[in-house]
Amino acid sequence: MTKFDELDRLDTLLTPFSSIGRYGMLITAGGGVAREQWNTMTASWGSFGVYWHKKTVTAVIRHSRYTFEFVEKEPLVTFSFFAPERKNVLAVCGKISGRDADKAKEAGITPVLLEPGAVGFADAELNVVCKKIYSDDMPPDNFLDSGINKFYETNDYHRMYICEVLRWYQEKL
Repeated sequence: MTKFDELDRLDTLLTPFSSIGRYGMLITAGGGVAREQWNTMTASWGSFGVYWHKKTVTAVIRHSRYTFEFVEKEPLVTFSFFAPERKNVLAVCGKISGRDADKAKEAGITPVLLEPGAVGFADAELNVVCKKIYSDDMPPDNFLDSGINKFYETNDYHRMYICEVLRWYQEKL
């Protein structure tokens, strides 16, 4: 199993626009590392920022996603980033559902339990462990740009989560 170091400065490790928007990340929630105890999904929408004097990660998840059930149930969420050459991990985790298949096995990644009890991946370059502190649905009545509607042709809207960063772990090289 790959070991991780807890780091002091997250902002030196990521370039948010390319780390999230170009390469993507895995959003994971669960209470253990057995297959039925957690689920993960690929995401390329989200942000890093500061709310209420807290370092935060903001993510959006559609209600129809299997991961949504886990994020709703669990207080902790992990955001995992992989090296660009491991883009196959994100492709696999974005194509198959954890309802039907073992995503970790299919993607060739190893789930691990990180402090304080969140599921991350031993193979990730970076795991960011967060606690949910706010959530709200994103109803179409709140869209100020009508172009946003094209992302919701089936009315499968997102719930937004603002999550406080608790810890972050970088792969030991």
